[in-house]
Amino acid sequence: MSAQIPALVADRVSDKAKKTLDIVAKFVEEECIPSDPVLEAQIGEGAKRWDHHPAIVDDLKEKAKKLGLWNMFFPKGHYKESPGFTNLEYGLMAEWLGKSRVASEACNCAAPDTGNMEVLAKYGNEEQKAEWLRPLMDGKIRSAFLMTEPDIASSDATNIQLNIRREGNEYVLNGSKWWSSGAGDPRCKIYIVMGKTDSSNKDVYKQQSVVLVPANTKGITIHRMLSVYGYDDAPHGHGHITFKDVRVPVKNIVLGEGRGFEIIQGRLGPGRIHHAMRSIGAAERALEWMLMRINDPQKTPFKKQLKEHGVILEWVAKSRIEIDAARLIVLNAAVKMDDLGPKATLKEIAEAKVLVPQTTLTVIDRAVQAFGGAGVSQDTPLASMWANIRTLRLADGPDEVHLSQMGRNENKRGKAVTEKILGQKQKTEQLLKQYGVQMYQPGSHIKSRL
Repeated sequence: MSAQIPALVADRVSDKAKKTLDIVAKFVEEECIPSDPVLEAQIGEGAKRWDHHPAIVDDLKEKAKKLGLWNMFFPKGHYKESPGFTNLEYGLMAEWLGKSRVASEACNCAAPDTGNMEVLAKYGNEEQKAEWLRPLMDGKIRSAFLMTEPDIASSDATNIQLNIRREGNEYVLNGSKWWSSGAGDPRCKIYIVMGKTDSSNKDVYKQQSVVLVPANTKGITIHRMLSVYGYDDAPHGHGHITFKDVRVPVKNIVLGEGRGFEIIQGRLGPGRIHHAMRSIGAAERALEWMLMRINDPQKTPFKKQLKEHGVILEWVAKSRIEIDAARLIVLNAAVKMDDLGPKATLKEIAEAKVLVPQTTLTVIDRAVQAFGGAGVSQDTPLASMWANIRTLRLADGPDEVHLSQMGRNENKRGKAVTEKILGQKQKTEQLLKQYGVQMYQPGSHIKSRL
């Protein structure tokens, strides 16, 4: 199986990456996608969904390691831990991973571990890396990311209230978090937690800090796992957690007090683009399911196959256009991240973060509609895919926050473009006088004949 590479970026993809991309495509199509239903079956039902992890995952991990498909997300030139792929090259791989529920974890490229590993690699000290980064990179443990809180408007991260107070050689944590992705997994051993160490600081972006909290620390209570449109994402889960006088050593601070926003911005940028990359793969798979359905000879509403109804082919055409356009948005952001880093790519990352999930949801919804009742049932992956992608319009900042920021930045050109347009109009008036003509007005020829 040979993975296609868009012509616009083909010259930026190394021979090593091209070879690996083909291996990823084959691994996902032949190993991971057929394993997704097995994963569901092994997870089981009821409370036992949270006390084990499916054996199929470990088997796939061993296969992925032997194929060299491991930790591909660390971008070349930015992390010494990188296996040698750029953001662009990983983006092409992540599209394939996004076609399967289990594929990303099988390759140790699943959220939130990817973002947490980047935090530790970029900001952690050597002791923190040895204790937590290495086991995560080896796939021996998993992690959770705790930022969002239930009692505040978390779209504005300056509102975060979890209190981190220093007492001697320890930090004491009190507060609550929810949507703590990964907290339900029995393999989750470390929480990366954002809270406030200095709520009196006049600079609201210097009040927050990030600390490493072992999951088995005394005083932590997991109250429940939140569901997403009825899906609980076991055994991974999204925990609602409280901290009551949770104590960790001062050495567990990441980078230093007041550096929380700096760390989180460094984490969320790449995370947003990874989600977008995988979403493209989900959209492609939804389109594949739609094509299968409309070519099913047993499905003949009004005595025609679905593909013979014009509106259906229009859905297919629109989906193809939208997916290809969204892919270019993602790859553009990946290229700029490679060249200039995440900080200089905020606009392009935001564009991908907003556009791609919306596009993917539209394509999935068309596929659901093509399947009718089956599309919203457990008999296809479409319903769970839709629920998963829908969360991305909220995760890592809701669309509205990114749109507002992009709008403000774009509007900074307002004065300059106004002056430009007025200058062009003035030039037009001068040319009209020079040539002795008047500007044509639509309808003027009719009035002159009346």
